[in-house]
Amino acid sequence: MLIYFVHAGKAFLPEIDAYVKFFSRGFDCEVIAPSNVKNSKADVYWHFVGIERSRQPALTLHEYTSASLAPLAATKNLSKKLFNAKPDFRLFLNRWVYDQFKFRDSIPFGYRDIGISMNWKQVSSRESEKKYDFIYTVETMNRNSKILINSFTNGSMRGHSLLVVSEDYEQLAGRLREFGNITFTGPVPDQEVKSLLSQARFGINYIPDKAPFNRQTSARLLEYAIAEVPVITNDYDWVRSFQKNFGGNFFFLEKNLSNFNWENICSFNYSFPDLSNWTWDHQIKQSGVIKFLEAKFPQLKLIAF
Repeated sequence: MLIYFVHAGKAFLPEIDAYVKFFSRGFDCEVIAPSNVKNSKADVYWHFVGIERSRQPALTLHEYTSASLAPLAATKNLSKKLFNAKPDFRLFLNRWVYDQFKFRDSIPFGYRDIGISMNWKQVSSRESEKKYDFIYTVETMNRNSKILINSFTNGSMRGHSLLVVSEDYEQLAGRLREFGNITFTGPVPDQEVKSLLSQARFGINYIPDKAPFNRQTSARLLEYAIAEVPVITNDYDWVRSFQKNFGGNFFFLEKNLSNFNWENICSFNYSFPDLSNWTWDHQIKQSGVIKFLEAKFPQLKLIAF
């Protein structure tokens, strides 16, 4: 039995590695590009969409890991709804993402949120190993990133070190060559991120306070928390809801960063959330997709998922 996870490779999706590890207990699993689907043959095609106009004569799943980005986010969401082929099952990151697409058909669906690896827990607690005052991981540099980094060039954190882990930072790094307190690196594999976290005193979660970013799970905040790196974050919907439901005490930045100074962050009483329900295994098991697959492939009921 074979699952093809179909992914164009344009976005970083750690869930694919998690799926392969999880479903290899009962399936053979491969990751393929959309261009290779036509001449392939599998029992299950698991697409991370995008637009997927056609489908193979096999069981098909569509996964929506995010709502569309601006500009024209609503139009993009509508296009995916209207032009995607009908799958047998859909997965969404959360209820908010589901609501953006407004599907009104009878196709079964579930929610599968971001997961973490518990072996990241307590990466390091020795102060002597701290090379950086702050670590800031972000998928790609954005307008928000530049506002934050200004604090380390001309603001309150000018005398403190920052490690930025990202993609597409070359132009910004070139302009900031004179600032020896700022280091750029990335993209890096998960195990290297784990090592870098052990070298930082504080983790910065700085998310644009606009949809879809402020309504979706912050993978970097989960990584900081499981590694027990104190969390500094801007204030937005998802992080407030997460703290209310799972605990933890994070340092919330003012919009103008007026409270972002060394004395404030060092005197704050940090604590970490309960992440027992945020493992990849738990997120996959509670999504409903296993029950769906077992109904289609009864032999899977013998597998200890």
